[in-house]
Amino acid sequence: MQRVTSPTLRSDRTVIAARNGDLAVFAVNGFAFASWMSRVPDVKEALALTPGMLSVLLLSVSVGSLLGLPVAGRIAHRFGAARTVRLGLSLLAPGIVLAGTAVQAHASMYWVMPGLFLLGLGSGVWDVAQNLEGTIIERALDKAIMPWFHAAFSGGTVLAALVGAGLVWLRVPLVAHLGVVALLTVVVALWGTGQFLPAFDDAGPAVDAAARRAGSAWLEPRTLLIGVMVLAAAFAEGTANDWMAVAFVDGHDLDNALGVVALAVFLSFMTAGRILGTRLLDRYGRVVVLRVLFTAATLGCLLVVFGDTWLAFVGCAIWGVGASLGFPVGMSAAADDPARAPMRISVVSTLGYTAFLAGPPLLGFLGDHFGVLNSLLVVGAVSALAILVVPVARPPR
Repeated sequence: MQRVTSPTLRSDRTVIAARNGDLAVFAVNGFAFASWMSRVPDVKEALALTPGMLSVLLLSVSVGSLLGLPVAGRIAHRFGAARTVRLGLSLLAPGIVLAGTAVQAHASMYWVMPGLFLLGLGSGVWDVAQNLEGTIIERALDKAIMPWFHAAFSGGTVLAALVGAGLVWLRVPLVAHLGVVALLTVVVALWGTGQFLPAFDDAGPAVDAAARRAGSAWLEPRTLLIGVMVLAAAFAEGTANDWMAVAFVDGHDLDNALGVVALAVFLSFMTAGRILGTRLLDRYGRVVVLRVLFTAATLGCLLVVFGDTWLAFVGCAIWGVGASLGFPVGMSAAADDPARAPMRISVVSTLGYTAFLAGPPLLGFLGDHFGVLNSLLVVGAVSALAILVVPVARPPR
């Protein structure tokens, strides 16, 4: 990794401030997104939605994100990471308030969908830009710290789930909760982006050259298999984010607040896995660690579905650890050859985000026929199958 020598990056204090700013941006992004997810059981109840109807509602978030992700790279390349995050913020904050207002008014779910579309679109644009800034900071520090940023995102989701559980228990109105979240998100994101470093002067030609060659990576068997592995990990994580609380409420007959606690348990252990798992990767290697984690995800899923209430909560924790490293390790595996890394990461991330965003809503249709809790068995099956392709993550000789 080559140290940046731009004069604007010479001050260590400036780089540390940018690191802290991006950590805050990652965290508040996760907090805003998970704040909405923490109220999904309330939304389902307020609008009297079946699991299938709820899936259609959640699909609007996925469509927005999948439209935002591909275009965000070009926007960030032209206008910089800070402005692109602020663009995402200008979509996400109004979207979350609009969706909350429509639910509070007991409007048709079709009035809620535009707000959720804006939430997903803004989140997708924001996500790419914050990761771009993370790579700039990494190069400025000459040190790999990207896992810290993703742990900050997970930490934001944990905090949002805990706050959401408390507000559900206190019966705080949805629009009041999400309105305060939107305001807090604006304040923190504007402060964080104010600390960002400028993009590299020489980034343009490299990005353009990579874009011209990106298509060929779709024909590489190893890249596609890594994408399958990442798809399984993203499916395990995204499904839990969307359906864990609802599954505990509907399947284990718990109240909404305890359903959100189950989501918080999952997110907490997933965050811990991301913070602590890097040492295991250094010691035992990718293949061994990923096999153990995908096995844990399968076991955790079985405990959630078939265990009693306490075993189900234990299953949430095991599931969270199992889902923690598949996505980031997949990104690392795709980048083993630096010369081909941009094209391969593009393929793998596209597959991963598609599963993360589009898979969980589709799972709701199974919930209409088999119940939300039983439909989670699909996650266990996908995680078990992923064990077969884990060897592709081994660094090539």
